[in-house]
Amino acid sequence: MKRYIFDTNILLLLLRQDARWTKLFKQFQLDSAVNFISIVSMGELHSIGLQNGWSARRLAQIELLRRDFIITDINVEEIVAKYAEIDAFSQGKLKGLPLGDSARNMGKNDLWIAATASCFSIDLLNTDNDFNHLSPSFLMVQKIDLATIQ
Repeated sequence: MKRYIFDTNILLLLLRQDARWTKLFKQFQLDSAVNFISIVSMGELHSIGLQNGWSARRLAQIELLRRDFIITDINVEEIVAKYAEIDAFSQGKLKGLPLGDSARNMGKNDLWIAATASCFSIDLLNTDNDFNHLSPSFLMVQKIDLATIQ
């Protein structure tokens, strides 16, 4: 069975009721997959909602994601260790595993999401290039080009 963890930018499609979510749902057969959200993304979604003046009803929809997704915590020793490893790798400073490119400054929330995906061997669905340098050494990244989904 396929397993996915969603980056925050993918979850925004769902919360905004963007028609591209339905297409992604079908394309990746998400109804037959086990789907995860990092607790970090939940925090990011709440912050985005507050910053954009979402109504109380719309903010409450974020919590409804708990019905359809498994929410992963980051208070796990293996995830903390993987966070450090991925951060060191991204800076080109992980002994024994060269980056092979210039250092990449990842956002701290992205590091937590990547560490979670890596620890649990879950494919990461996202829409940007922030995780590309980690695939396949640490995790499998499924980058979605939203411009091609109409």
